[in-house]
Amino acid sequence: MSEESIVQIASRAEFHDAVRAALARAEATKSREIVMSDRTFTDWPLDDPEVIAALSRRADARSAFTLIAHSFDELARRQPRFVAWRQQWSHVVRCRSDPELAAEQIPSLLLVPGQIVLRLLDRSHYRGTLSSRAADLSESGEAIDALLQRSEEAFPVTTLGL
Repeated sequence: MSEESIVQIASRAEFHDAVRAALARAEATKSREIVMSDRTFTDWPLDDPEVIAALSRRADARSAFTLIAHSFDELARRQPRFVAWRQQWSHVVRCRSDPELAAEQIPSLLLVPGQIVLRLLDRSHYRGTLSSRAADLSESGEAIDALLQRSEEAFPVTTLGL
């Protein structure tokens, strides 16, 4: 992907490839931050061994990985490899939620600040964009900042019970 480019996404396979490409870009540029946002992350390839490996290669004490969701229940049920990975790297992974927002108000995007943004604009048909354009990065960064300001910690690594 060139300096300021945009790629159209038109299928589930292209969306999954775009997630992998965005993570590869984060790794190649040694980006310290990745933010993912979605209603539930059920259709994301987070359980894919290639995605887990990419996240592991860039996870260290200086990195930050943030997930923002309406609910993490389906993620916990459908993506066990990712959940296990998150437990191992809980010191760099933050999970946030805003209980006051409706599910449809949570954008589906993956942001590597200053590098690349993947936006899923039509969830049912997997239509979206993978962009490195400054305007798209800025707009997505502002949307994420607004979500983070209103959100609270969610999806604890362990559940304490009696």
